[in-house]
Amino acid sequence: MRRLAVFVSDGTGITAETLGNALLVNFPAISFERYAFPFVDTAEEAELVVREIRDAADSGALPIMFTTVKAPAVRAVLDGAPAMILDLLSGPLTELERALGTTASEQLGQYHGVGDMERYFARMRAVEYALEHDDGQSLRGLDAADVVLVAPSRCGKTPTTMYLALRYGLRVANYPLTDDDYHGESLPAAVAPHRERCFGLTTNARRLSQVRHERRPDSRYASLEQCTYELRRAEELYHRFDVPFLNSANKSVEEMSVVILRWLQERDASRRDQREGTPSGVRSKGART
Repeated sequence: MRRLAVFVSDGTGITAETLGNALLVNFPAISFERYAFPFVDTAEEAELVVREIRDAADSGALPIMFTTVKAPAVRAVLDGAPAMILDLLSGPLTELERALGTTASEQLGQYHGVGDMERYFARMRAVEYALEHDDGQSLRGLDAADVVLVAPSRCGKTPTTMYLALRYGLRVANYPLTDDDYHGESLPAAVAPHRERCFGLTTNARRLSQVRHERRPDSRYASLEQCTYELRRAEELYHRFDVPFLNSANKSVEEMSVVILRWLQERDASRRDQREGTPSGVRSKGART
């Protein structure tokens, strides 16, 4: 089964697509053809969107429209589209207006504005830090990292690093494990002084081989044998030096980030307990999955 899903917004469309896709993912048996229409902030632009939806609706099942448009005049035009329309903001906004005792602003483009300037600049600094420290490019300032991701090549270090930086403003470095790193009596020299900041990633060998073949086809680097060896040695390293880790094979970047955030919270809580002399009890790492 195939259905058309349309995301319409008077801004960037990030909210409409994020919330809409979060709903659609609950229907894995249906294949969705997705189209985004950002910056629809006039009735004329809305009419163009309705026209395109009408053309698509003539050739198949009723389209589904997710919208975060605020202006009543624009919404009125969109309401005429031959589609099932899900307004993702009207219900929550109405409830908030009731709770806060005031009406929502009709000004456009506020959902992804800068907002808290201090938080915004912290995120930008975190992104700069992540870029500088991606894939072991720089070992300077690792003592400023919130977390250092360590893993064999192509296990998901870089996308996880960038997501944590951009979404949460965390300073994240990542370090690629190589054959030379598995034979020492300690963690690699570059990250050994920062063991308490280290978090490991692994995956399954077949998946890693597939990913590496896209980068270097038919190479030893991409062979199943080499991938199996590296992953086994990486996990031995994590266990030996008590580095928490997770398997990224079947997890999204968002899911991995939640696990890492939980570990950071537990680590920081344990440090506070130690400083204050409060017994922390036995804390589970909760990360080896």
